Amino acid sequence: MYDKIAKVVQRYEEIEARMVDPEVLSDYQLLSELAQERSELQPLVESYRRYLDLRQELADTRELLDNSDDPDMADLAVDEIERLEGEIETLEEEMRRLLLPRDPRDEKNVYIEIRAGAGGDEAAIFAGDLLRMYTRFAERKNWRTEIVSASEIGVGGYKEVVFNVKGRGAYSQFKYESGVHRVQRVPVTESQGRIHTSTATVAVMPEIEDVEVTLDPNDLEITSTFSSGPGGQHMQKNATAIRVVHKPTGMQVNVQSERSQTQNKRLALSILQARLQQIEEEKQHAELAADRKSQIGTGDRSEKIRTYNYPQSRVTDHRIGYSSHNLPAVMNGDLDDFIEQLTVAEQAEKLAAVTEET
Repeated sequence: MYDKIAKVVQRYEEIEARMVDPEVLSDYQLLSELAQERSELQPLVESYRRYLDLRQELADTRELLDNSDDPDMADLAVDEIERLEGEIETLEEEMRRLLLPRDPRDEKNVYIEIRAGAGGDEAAIFAGDLLRMYTRFAERKNWRTEIVSASEIGVGGYKEVVFNVKGRGAYSQFKYESGVHRVQRVPVTESQGRIHTSTATVAVMPEIEDVEVTLDPNDLEITSTFSSGPGGQHMQKNATAIRVVHKPTGMQVNVQSERSQTQNKRLALSILQARLQQIEEEKQHAELAADRKSQIGTGDRSEKIRTYNYPQSRVTDHRIGYSSHNLPAVMNGDLDDFIEQLTVAEQAEKLAAVTEET
């Protein structure tokens, strides 16, 4: 662990040195990127420096204890050693947590899709309740929301609604909401006062950024040939046509529409880049679709991740066994406790996996 931390500290110090370089100071984009990276590394670096200070204090205190003949001083040293050892242990756990790899999608905006599951109109009404809950949660974070598409029903609910949340860190907060949500209550459409159980499925998808494909010259095989077909004396006598083969995919582009080899080469590379970019975008969309399918399940009541029990004013997350007994506050967007508990549980699982590997 400490070898990894040493590399982080080294990188942090390199960044600090670069940020006072006049050339970097004149490049706003680079300066901004370095500042962002420094802010991400800073918590670990500060924890490590505090850890080193405490280790030194601990060594000094132990030396004082070994050399002291004063019983009162020895008692104080023993208490201080106990305190320092506790702080060091806490810092070690914190540094392990800070070393965990971050999900690169955490800072992205998100699309959230809510679908009515089992339960007919009541499920659709519940889908609307979830939309309101998430919208109010986003408002608490000062994030912007926008409904992208919606299929409403006459009783004030949604068969399906998709909305966008724009705000830094949106995915890191909403990603735990994916799955089947179950509600137990007396529906407004129920005339005999019976409690019904209904569900809605939620899928949380990070917003896809534009894909920019960069062509590696080593992946290209470019040859020139004589143009075929009509084109006049100049086109017939000069090797102006261009064939570009992208070796990793075998994709081939032939261009002879322009009068010069340079123009044809530029056009061929542009076409190849556009095709590869389209393939990459389709690949990302396919992965997103697969991720969405794995998130929402079938909508069956038995697949629940969270239950909203109105008669008992209780919300229970079944993944971590955590409950809130203030259902009105939760439905008004107070999800912080759930997200904090789910984050801690996820980090604990990652820490356990890292510990097993080491």
